[in-house]
Amino acid sequence: MDQINLSAWISRSETSTGGVSAIAAQTVHAVLGNCGSQEPCEGDSLPALWHWFGFPPTVPMDHLGADGHPKLGGFMPPIHLNRRMWAGGALEFIAPLHIGEHLIRETRIANVIAKSGAAGEMVFVTLEHDISGENGLAVREQQDIVYLQIPDSFRAPKAIPAPHDDLRETVSITTPLLFRYSAITFNAHRIHYDLPYTQQVEHYPDLVVHGPLQANLLMDLATRNRGRAPSMFSFRGVHPVFASDAVELSATKISDAEWFLCTIAGGSHQGMQASAIWEI
Repeated sequence: MDQINLSAWISRSETSTGGVSAIAAQTVHAVLGNCGSQEPCEGDSLPALWHWFGFPPTVPMDHLGADGHPKLGGFMPPIHLNRRMWAGGALEFIAPLHIGEHLIRETRIANVIAKSGAAGEMVFVTLEHDISGENGLAVREQQDIVYLQIPDSFRAPKAIPAPHDDLRETVSITTPLLFRYSAITFNAHRIHYDLPYTQQVEHYPDLVVHGPLQANLLMDLATRNRGRAPSMFSFRGVHPVFASDAVELSATKISDAEWFLCTIAGGSHQGMQASAIWEI
């Protein structure tokens, strides 16, 4: 599909309704909550990034593609490339949301760009989400999705060394964790739970750790150690992280107001980079 056709999807918009009920929040807490922390209840403040669990993709089974994602076309452009990745995003937290609150998400396709690079043909789709609660706009979010062709074999991108950090924690990445995270996001992408598909079709060496899961873990690291959630948070994947990797969470304090965060795989290279910024 050429750039002229792709550009026809720019500025398309849709509105979704959702929310994170108490039982949904308790399910998320069972997956992501810290040991010994209190189970969330109706009316509690929604932790930063937990709005991601409030808008599950409810397309029927016959509308899923071979990879488990909803088929393209309709709202999203019908891109012919067969690998989809959530490449990164940026968020501004304007007001608190709460468990059990009715939420509205207004989504707009901000840009669609076709490129060619070392990895071959790529298409980048940028979505803008405005998430509102009962008191108005609460979160502004940009989501960057990249589409590319599945290669004949896995070729790792250039590794970025682990930083000299101020804080580092080990996190246990297990197959049940990947399955449960797929479940709470209603994400059927098979690279996170179906090892034969992952290796034989998409040619990854092992199950892939979700980018949003890494972002959730980094947000939690920042929130726990800073004492409150940041007002701005951005992230981007720079190297895939696999279930067999020993994974650590890293934080480097650039200033009182800004931290650089990343996941570290195998004690050597960065997987996801993130920036957290607090109002002082």
